[in-house]
Amino acid sequence: MQVADFDYTLPSELIAQYPTEVRDRSRLMVVERTSGKITHTIFSRILEWLTPSDTLVVNDTRVIPARLYGRKLPSGGKVEVFLLRQREEAIWEVLIGGKVRPGTLVEFGDGELTCTIQEKGSAGKGVVVFEKQADLKETLYRLGQVPLPPYIHRAEGVLPGDHLRYQTVYARHEGAVAAPTAGLHFSEQLLDAIREKGIEIVTVTLHVGIGTFQPVKVEHVEEHQIMPEWYELSEQAAERLTQTITHNRRIVCVGTTSTRLIESVYAQHGALAAGNGWADIFIYPGFRFRVTNALITNFHLPKSSLLMLVSAFGGMELMRKAYQEAIDQRYRFYSYGDAMLIL
Repeated sequence: MQVADFDYTLPSELIAQYPTEVRDRSRLMVVERTSGKITHTIFSRILEWLTPSDTLVVNDTRVIPARLYGRKLPSGGKVEVFLLRQREEAIWEVLIGGKVRPGTLVEFGDGELTCTIQEKGSAGKGVVVFEKQADLKETLYRLGQVPLPPYIHRAEGVLPGDHLRYQTVYARHEGAVAAPTAGLHFSEQLLDAIREKGIEIVTVTLHVGIGTFQPVKVEHVEEHQIMPEWYELSEQAAERLTQTITHNRRIVCVGTTSTRLIESVYAQHGALAAGNGWADIFIYPGFRFRVTNALITNFHLPKSSLLMLVSAFGGMELMRKAYQEAIDQRYRFYSYGDAMLIL
């Protein structure tokens, strides 16, 4: 299967640079796989397509302020350190922007924090050791910025509101460097209405990694290696989802991250077994979904692994049609953009 099969042309003005003023007032495209019917509505009306027997699966990962801007000592040269994963209290795996070598000292803020470059590998990946402080994480998060996606280009850069809007209202467990963007459309009021209708909401955790933005560089889909992402599935969540399957009720996944988590766990264990580990499943057309019955998702980048997952679930031809209609109808694309419900 060719990666080029997942390409499409998107006018740049349709790439959302800002979120909607109200979370659940974004547009929603509803796509029915059996009939091919496409309906245009707004996200707050999603309840019209959900039933009391449904179980909604949401990813409660929390985005950390992963982007730090510093300067080399003593030269003052600019360095960007992008936090990826904490190994130990003061040791982080990172992406490094700027010319540095192992042993380089980098300063952040007005000398509030320093780190030493321990390793610098290929593609900017490296390891840094921060100076130990009484509350290192508080300092890191205060000096860090929200890691907005690379396709958001604003003259004013990161805005004060981004630390709230590039985060779901149910975010709890820190560790993501990108938001599970399908969840950004849910307001507290909409979640209350969902519960009042009798729909169960199950939370799972998958820490979205930088791989979500990395392009697929191979020619053939099957040759792509997806970056693993850390997940946790609690005993309670596993039990509730298993009960949903047992009673032949519908599991509605909010986002590709929730989908990857539960499909990865099922593929590994033949059941939704509680535990934690690395979700490394690559879902593309031909994949057999064992757990997911409906999917809420955003509109994704051309030739991305996320678009491949959505095409696997919705069907390649139907997704091509839906994406073209979204372009024709001037939907807003990507992280701060509009949503799609695939039934």
